[in-house]
Amino acid sequence: MIYQMYQAQCDALAPLRAMASIGRAALGATAADNSLQNAFTRGTSAGYEMLARSGFTHARPPFGIASVRPAGAADDLAVSEEAADVTPFATLLHFKKAGVAGQPRVLIVAPLSGHFSTLLRGTVRTMLADNDVYLTDWHNARDVPLRDGAFGVDGYVEHVIRFLEKIGRGAHVVAVCQPAVAVLAAVAVMAEGQNPATPRSMTLMAGPIDTRQNPTTVNDLAKSKPIEWFERKLIDRVPYRYRGAGRLVYPGFLQCMAFLNMNLDRHLSAHREMFRNLMDGEEAKAAATRTFYDEYFAVLDLTAEFYLETVRLVFQEHALPLGRMEFHGRRVNPAAIGRTALLTVEGEKDDICGIGQTMAAHELCPGIKPFRKKHHLQAGVGHYGVFNGKRWDAQIYPVVNNVILAND
Repeated sequence: MIYQMYQAQCDALAPLRAMASIGRAALGATAADNSLQNAFTRGTSAGYEMLARSGFTHARPPFGIASVRPAGAADDLAVSEEAADVTPFATLLHFKKAGVAGQPRVLIVAPLSGHFSTLLRGTVRTMLADNDVYLTDWHNARDVPLRDGAFGVDGYVEHVIRFLEKIGRGAHVVAVCQPAVAVLAAVAVMAEGQNPATPRSMTLMAGPIDTRQNPTTVNDLAKSKPIEWFERKLIDRVPYRYRGAGRLVYPGFLQCMAFLNMNLDRHLSAHREMFRNLMDGEEAKAAATRTFYDEYFAVLDLTAEFYLETVRLVFQEHALPLGRMEFHGRRVNPAAIGRTALLTVEGEKDDICGIGQTMAAHELCPGIKPFRKKHHLQAGVGHYGVFNGKRWDAQIYPVVNNVILAND
């Protein structure tokens, strides 16, 4: 009944949020008359906005990448989004640049962990300058009808393989966070089967390859209860108003609430600061916080089978590093990877994926020659900073891009 209770609360608060939005818009109309802009009015307007913005949304935000300036170009080029392939559970999204050819083709594999793939907007925008970028745009499980079947870890690996085959021979793959395990498994399966679409390079960023290394609070929580507890307490059916009615899911709002609770003081402080900025008329500062939380509070549901298999295989059983992970009943063999270069990236202050967890991939891939392996530990960044922000742009991305170019 978790989902039903959540939905009932959302329905009950919807009129109040709508009224707050109307009130905020009405007060905003007085901006042209400075005499009306007193402290009381600004405070009321700020309060209305904070109330209107409370709660989660369940629709994917836009990427909003209209143009990019390729390396060495004098002018910006228009960027369009094109669905290169579509399944019930994901879209292979191509960020197409007109008039540019010959750039390395890169598949960015986004995490499926309660947020939409737009969380990687900054990652995509930065990589677009030098690369022909594709992205796994995962669909909200609550909108996938039951008739489309199940989607577990095998399904995730299948999607990675399918999308690499769609992009074609000679591509590169970048896994951000959670999908590092599935991407390593997919590349191993492709290498062992001598699949011509096996990528030339594989970059794993802040991913839980071996969570026995420097376990974090997230890792400890995943091991603190038997898998039956997660199934009993965190899995529920999609309400009947949605296309995926009746599908068993791990609701995205639960995942987001868990992340919020990990750093609750920081999130509360950010909202207090946003309120003060609105009160003081510092719109630019308020807009930065608004943009971040518009993305952070946009949540999607995971299929129950994918969530439970991930908790069990990755965090409880450590199936991949122990050599026990299977793909459709056949053992996954990372040692089969030989022609794909490997780069791993970790953040010094990452409180979700501890130092050493991603680097563990190197030991699992003895078939890759040492000169084709590289590890980068970025000082001063947490989990999000590994793939977004100033240090990603200035210090991490150049390493990633050099590996791609060296193996293209």
